[in-house]
Amino acid sequence: LIPKFTMKTAVFASLLATAAAFAPAANKASSSALKAFDDELGAQVPLGFWDPLGLVADGDEEKFSRLRYVELKHGRICMLGVVGYLVQESGTRLPGTIDLAGTKFTDIPNGFAAFKAIPAGGLVQLLLFVGLLEACVMTDLTGEAEFSTDFRNGAIDYGWDTFDEETKL
Repeated sequence: LIPKFTMKTAVFASLLATAAAFAPAANKASSSALKAFDDELGAQVPLGFWDPLGLVADGDEEKFSRLRYVELKHGRICMLGVVGYLVQESGTRLPGTIDLAGTKFTDIPNGFAAFKAIPAGGLVQLLLFVGLLEACVMTDLTGEAEFSTDFRNGAIDYGWDTFDEETKL
């Protein structure tokens, strides 16, 4: 028999979890490998470099750079997704039809419901486009990148190289 899960049980469990979050933690000896990242951008007082999952506990600089690159890239993708969601919610749509059957862009609902309304060929085109971006655009093709997420590939110069090191930070 499975006991009946009630709202009181859920509230009690969340209170226990909250109390555990504020319980004092035992001080562990800090690793010298983690000290390697104390001067990185984003390491701030009072936490310094904070790696709660221990992903770079070994101090591997290449792994750290890869994780930072992925974090920034996914953050940019998420920002674009939020902007796209807000544009759709405002009622802005592309003119015309999405397929040869005459389905208009205005007939496509917002959010996840759009996946059911978009024809299969359109979904395949979306996946191919994302793959193209991943392979050909969102990577350093020329080797001229000034930092890990510099995807300009020599095409755009924002004048970053004219700033001194303190201004760049």
